[in-house]
Amino acid sequence: MTQPRWPCPPPPGGWTAELLDRLPPGAPRHVELIDGSLVVRPPQTGFHMLMLRLFERSLRPPGDFMAVREMTVTLGARERPEPDLLLVRRPAFSNKITSFAAEDVHLVVEVVSEESQDRDRTTKPIKYSNAGIKHFWRIEQEDNMPVAYTFELEPSVRAYVPTGIHRKRLRTNIGFDVDIDLDLRDVAE
Repeated sequence: MTQPRWPCPPPPGGWTAELLDRLPPGAPRHVELIDGSLVVRPPQTGFHMLMLRLFERSLRPPGDFMAVREMTVTLGARERPEPDLLLVRRPAFSNKITSFAAEDVHLVVEVVSEESQDRDRTTKPIKYSNAGIKHFWRIEQEDNMPVAYTFELEPSVRAYVPTGIHRKRLRTNIGFDVDIDLDLRDVAE
């Protein structure tokens, strides 16, 4: 039997989080599962790449956490988004893992692009808060400069509440102090 080629129709019963690890040959590198539908992520912009580089270099979590990117978080049988950056519990990481459980994720960061605006502003935050992920940051571009919108989970209603809008510098506390200069010039060199 030959393997199906990409693109291919969904399997009987639709796509599931478990099947995301077994996409056919030729499937795009970055595919996430939202509401049982495969969403192909387009190539990233320079802004997107620089923001991720900045956060990887500047986010200094305590030793029991680590920052990871290009990994998914499993929120349910038909939900496996791929945030731009995750802060996860270090014991949850292994060399063979492809997705994290929501309870192992402390922070999710989404860098908004033109094609992901609706998902990053509305769909994903609702799914992350419903899954109990404590912190969410949404990064947007305004006049070619980053703006960080930070949120914390209000547990009694399982919804995010805003904790700040940050221009030039992101200062907040997510169980540890965060102080990040949002100037992208240093990471562009």
